[in-house]
Amino acid sequence: MTRFVDLPDVLAPFVAANLPRATGAGLDPHEYGRVTERLRSLRDWPEAFAAAGRGHRAAGDRALGQGRTVSAGEAYRLAARWFHFATLLPHPDRDGAARAAADADEAMSRALELLDPTAVRIEGEGFVGWLRRPAGIERPPVVLVVPGMDSGKEEFHAVTRALLRRGVAAFTLDGPGQGVLAATSRPTADYHRVVGRVIDALEPRGDVDGGRIAVIGLSLGGYYAAVSAAREPRVRATATVSGPHRLDWDALPPFVTETLAQRCGGPDAAQEFARRVDLAQVAPLIAGPLRVVDGGLDVIPGVVNGEPLARRVPQGEYLLVPHGGHLLGEAVPDWLPGAADWLVERL
Repeated sequence: MTRFVDLPDVLAPFVAANLPRATGAGLDPHEYGRVTERLRSLRDWPEAFAAAGRGHRAAGDRALGQGRTVSAGEAYRLAARWFHFATLLPHPDRDGAARAAADADEAMSRALELLDPTAVRIEGEGFVGWLRRPAGIERPPVVLVVPGMDSGKEEFHAVTRALLRRGVAAFTLDGPGQGVLAATSRPTADYHRVVGRVIDALEPRGDVDGGRIAVIGLSLGGYYAAVSAAREPRVRATATVSGPHRLDWDALPPFVTETLAQRCGGPDAAQEFARRVDLAQVAPLIAGPLRVVDGGLDVIPGVVNGEPLARRVPQGEYLLVPHGGHLLGEAVPDWLPGAADWLVERL
């Protein structure tokens, strides 16, 4: 069987489709263009993006050696983003992907040490993440930022920044099969158990209000967030962004099926996981407020977008941004400020 990375005529569409996601995550569009224009095949993607990450990490090392801590922290933060994007493909070199994920994790650690030294790394069964708190606010409420199928805690800086600016703490995490945990664990449809363990870790802390917790999930993380809202009563409010209502395995594109197969441990496990990504029965169990955000240009074969979820939840709201694609990286002002305000107001 031909792998996705070797299919004909996939390079240019993949590069174009991921530009909004990359810029939404904070990559410079011009550098993205320079990196991707040199690709001859999608097999070149991981090393090209990892090389960009190493370049920014080296710039951080130089700045740190000169005592320029802010510049060093910003360079390490950029490195983390580039290393993360090196992991996106269902690539045969899984060892390389694991190294890139570890490099992203390490670079983000260096960045936060310099830019936000109050950030706390918290690890538990099936999760690892960073708790960041707004300055000058005692025991702020907390929003969990949940990534999706091929994303991780290094990607959604804009979401974290929007929450911090509004006086809310953010816990950005990698769960099973995500980010730095992708090489050693498999995705779980019962993500509410992961969220429950995160809340268990946050509740006794004295620097945040563990009794006021919300969740925002992005892409497949939207499904994870919705399941958590239904099954974890300590979640007060939930937002989903480009989250699926259900998956139809037979209609999914090769990129999605191969990525799931790789992360789930094989095609059979991936199909079983996809079968469980269906919120029809779970939606009525979500008693708290829910905001569902979709992009009108987000049309992935085999993926039913979130409108049915919002309709079936008693306190569901739906926002469709007509010109937004998957993750709405090209339409951030049209959804992120409002989503952040909405979450803060319900906490």
